[in-house]
Amino acid sequence: MNRARMLLIVAGLCAIAAAPLFATGEDEASPASAAADNPWTAGQDLAGSTVNVFGAFVDVDAERFDASMAPFEEQTGIDIVYEGSGDFESLVVIRAEGGDPPDIAAFPQPGLMTDLVRRGFIADLSESFSMEYLRQQYSDAWIDLSRVDDTIAGVWYRASLKSLVWYAKPVFEANGYAIPETWDELVALSERMVSDGYVPWSIGIESSGATGWVATDWIEDILLRTATPEQYDAWTRGELPFDSPEVRRAIEIMGDIWFRDDFVLGGRSAILTVPFGDAATPLVQDPPRALMHRQATFIAGFLPESAQEQLGQVIDVFYLPPIDAEEGRAALGAGDIFSAFNDDPATLAVMRWLSSGESTRVWAGFGGFVAPHKDARIEWHGSYIDQKAAEIIQNADTFRFDGSDLMPGVVGAGTFWTGMVDYVSGEDLGSVLGKIDASFPR
Repeated sequence: MNRARMLLIVAGLCAIAAAPLFATGEDEASPASAAADNPWTAGQDLAGSTVNVFGAFVDVDAERFDASMAPFEEQTGIDIVYEGSGDFESLVVIRAEGGDPPDIAAFPQPGLMTDLVRRGFIADLSESFSMEYLRQQYSDAWIDLSRVDDTIAGVWYRASLKSLVWYAKPVFEANGYAIPETWDELVALSERMVSDGYVPWSIGIESSGATGWVATDWIEDILLRTATPEQYDAWTRGELPFDSPEVRRAIEIMGDIWFRDDFVLGGRSAILTVPFGDAATPLVQDPPRALMHRQATFIAGFLPESAQEQLGQVIDVFYLPPIDAEEGRAALGAGDIFSAFNDDPATLAVMRWLSSGESTRVWAGFGGFVAPHKDARIEWHGSYIDQKAAEIIQNADTFRFDGSDLMPGVVGAGTFWTGMVDYVSGEDLGSVLGKIDASFPR
């Protein structure tokens, strides 16, 4: 065991704390050992059992996951053996079809999980986790995302957030700019910035062969604020056309900001040529060349090191505000859901642990991790930005995955991306949307 992994395991053992009790539908017996005296095993002595977990976490993420499991292993005597692979998506299907599935798999998005549930490979957790317990642990948005038809297909473990606006905090404070609470206030603030001599937005979507994905993220975030979650889901499945009033309106709302040259650093023509990773840097230059940038939590890693050391001081974030009040506070992001391939007692014990905020405590402390669990404390998150993201996610009325990731690849990583490039370049919106719709597999 290398030194880094040893330190992570030690950190995990140091994080052991009192775990929340919950009803499992089983009577608790007098524990035969200290390992059995915990809520995860429902009073059963499962020491010596082994549970295999397969996922896409590799390298440092794999080590941090191992460290997060150490408190559970210490409490129960169950050995969690984790295997990570960059080819997880293909290998987990091969193993399931070949009769050698892992006990538990960590899916980085729900689409593949849904397919394996409908093919009968994944266990239904409805009998093992009461709805009362799940509602104690997660918002309805996360519970809905764990359902496949009438099945509870898994428990959510890690989340990330895209619905953020980064802003040049010193300029906001110097000019008395209030954080906007509605989209109308966001547009009005942008106009005030222009009148004060500032450029409101820095936007760049260049990403080599993936150029265009930044635009799809904007559209998804806006659609969640102007349409129902059901309409959003129908859109990702190809049941709500791109050339529909709902999707058209979302794109046009984006264009109202993107296509005003006085709103965007370099004007509309610069959007296609500025690399996405460079687009937040103007906010931290001295003086700032632009004041706002919409992007996910990960963009902090692209900032100059000096700015990364002053998150919350030279640059901060606020929640991308609602548009239509009736759609509430929506959040766009991603996450990892764990599903069980069997209902063995040791497997279910691990799943109970994963459904608790306590299971995220160690990894959250390292940063780069947001827990979706209600009982995960905000202060456990080691990064200032992660703390703000966790609060937004836990309070969101609706949470949905990146829509382009859920669409067939020919659309989500193909015509949707290229279509938005064509639109920004000046092609007629109707023509662009017609081509995207025509490409959607039927």
